[in-house]
Amino acid sequence: MMKRLITYSCMAIFAMGSMAQNQKDEAQMNRFISGLMKKMTLEEKVGQLSQCSGGFATGPDNTRISRTEDISKGLIGSLLNVSGAANTRKYQEAAMKSRLQIPLLFGLDVIHGYRTGFPLPLAEAASFDLDAIERGSRCAAKEAAAAGLHWTFAPMVDISWDARWGRVMEGAGEDPYYGSLVAKARVHGLQGDDLSKENTILSCIKHFAGYGAAIAGKDYNSVDMSMGQFVNFYMPPYKAGAEAGAATFMSAFNDFNNEPSTGSTFLLRKLLKNQWGFKGFVVSDWGSVGEMMNHRYAKDEKEAAYKGIKAGLDMEMVSECYSKNLVSLVKEGKVSIKLVDDAVRRILEQKYKLGLFDDPFRYCDEERERTVIGSQESRKEACYVSERSIVLLKNENSVLPLSSSIKKVALIGALSKSQKDMCGAWSCAEVGKVVTLYEAMEKRGVDINYNDGYDLKTNKIVNLDQTLAAARQSDVVIVAMGEQAWESGEMRSKGDISIAAEQQRLVSELVKTGKPVVVLMMCGRPVIFNEVRREAPAILCTWWLGSEAGNAICNVLWGDYNPSGKLPMTFPQHNGQIPLYYQYKSTGRPTALGGWCAKYIDIPTEPAYPFGYGLSYTTFNYSDVKLLPGARILIRVSLRWYRCRKRRRMTRENRFCTGILPKFRKPDSLYFWIRHGWMRLRRSVCTEPFPRMYMPIGLKVSAGLNGSLQTMAIWS
Repeated sequence: MMKRLITYSCMAIFAMGSMAQNQKDEAQMNRFISGLMKKMTLEEKVGQLSQCSGGFATGPDNTRISRTEDISKGLIGSLLNVSGAANTRKYQEAAMKSRLQIPLLFGLDVIHGYRTGFPLPLAEAASFDLDAIERGSRCAAKEAAAAGLHWTFAPMVDISWDARWGRVMEGAGEDPYYGSLVAKARVHGLQGDDLSKENTILSCIKHFAGYGAAIAGKDYNSVDMSMGQFVNFYMPPYKAGAEAGAATFMSAFNDFNNEPSTGSTFLLRKLLKNQWGFKGFVVSDWGSVGEMMNHRYAKDEKEAAYKGIKAGLDMEMVSECYSKNLVSLVKEGKVSIKLVDDAVRRILEQKYKLGLFDDPFRYCDEERERTVIGSQESRKEACYVSERSIVLLKNENSVLPLSSSIKKVALIGALSKSQKDMCGAWSCAEVGKVVTLYEAMEKRGVDINYNDGYDLKTNKIVNLDQTLAAARQSDVVIVAMGEQAWESGEMRSKGDISIAAEQQRLVSELVKTGKPVVVLMMCGRPVIFNEVRREAPAILCTWWLGSEAGNAICNVLWGDYNPSGKLPMTFPQHNGQIPLYYQYKSTGRPTALGGWCAKYIDIPTEPAYPFGYGLSYTTFNYSDVKLLPGARILIRVSLRWYRCRKRRRMTRENRFCTGILPKFRKPDSLYFWIRHGWMRLRRSVCTEPFPRMYMPIGLKVSAGLNGSLQTMAIWS
């Protein structure tokens, strides 16, 4: 008892000491920034609110002229699309020629890894492994920081139920509870616990708010939802990001409650800054301040600037409405200098926390850049996350894992050789260093009989007889098929998310050879492939996995890693089902097999694969599910691992399966869908943290959920 009291006392003293130090640091920061702002002219203050593109365009093109003159005058506070230690140093040197030598902030869309590519965010979400997701973001931050970057426009936390929307590849899927956990993990991974460390960068929660609910799945389209819909399904990940300490937020392109998000006082000032207490700054999306004119919300750039700053939009990206009009708006008395000062202070605080006032060039170390980027550690982490992102959708007759006795493989599909496509959309990865499936199989010593099978540009079958002959001469057929990387991402909405009919027919023809066929579905969103689902005996959803894609896929195919991924979004059977998700409200006439109920007369109601679906090479039995009494949600369940399909080898006196073990991760081992007797909605909640472990065959273990009732709350 005495030891426990001493321990608690030490913890309390340490906590009090840390709090006192934090308060001292904040006071010191406030004094420095207040002193600096007293020296700044109005033009210099407005300059801090202006971000320009110094490199390639990631939106409607702007002038892209040299900005060094304006930077040296202190009229620009941030640059995007400039990276590399040498490049950022060049612009930072220009900033040091300005009167007050306020350093620039460099931002880039580092979405899933930097030069070492990681799986698409949606693919990472399929791991249901928060530790792996955080590790992926940590690697991205290390490499980006080494390349002179201070800030990434990630994570995207928009919930979406519409697979037609191309940007689903950037998010965590359809579930607000899980999306909130992923948001926190990504923020922690990018920012760490101390922004002054050289391997951390600012995160940016985007797109605030409701961007994933674009009508008809069309990117940049309007959003129309009730406040109850927003609060219950779309708001939680944004709020979680703010609570996790995200340094910045990005306003969305879309309108919200009949006004552009970029000019929404309710979203930016009342909800985010006042109610949630957000202390960072808000940046617009590319050109979205100027686009308020297209929304018919502002008559000209001057009114757009007025509405943006009044709403709480601190930094403008690219469109230059602030730089051209804010000075005159303040001098005319239409905009209070207090609004400008608040925005400037928020931006300067983040620069201060990054240590840029102490050393503006601390991120511009070319030697560190050469050492950190593309390191073996980063590639190892990329493979680790990629393995956990793969989802086993079908495995009839235990085709997988492949046996070591397999000598010859027919590898079909140009995607198996495409380094560019393995990177996925919104990628910064070095394409030439991506390991393809073909390369990884070669390194394993596999005897490969390769054929394109179909043309990547037309999706038409080519050289069918030759492809079928290769299949007949092989022990197993592996087909790499699906989308190309450019088919998902921003500005990539689709009316039809079906995989090309000719690609699917090719699989059917290959199955007719009698050889085992394994399909690798490569995609950046849920896709429809009903013929393949019906005909192929084994299907893996491999998404776009980045630099280590080939190695990770091979590790799963040959059983070095047991697939443990689960789908973070529902896969529909038909385009007409979209939007499709699991959290439907209970209606007066709920869906049933027949009768007067909510259903279609020409297509199925059920999805191809529901949210959370994912198989394993092992067999489990779940039993003894119990809801325990108490003020919290307490559920326990027992599970037993019975066998490992097609075990390659057994060790430890034949009690453990090596290499293809079940992988339990916290907190995703089990998912519970709960509906109270009077609740209209079904809620998903995760298990309590459950350690990764080796389970002896036949051992019965217990897992469960210990959750707050807040998790189940439905706001009206």
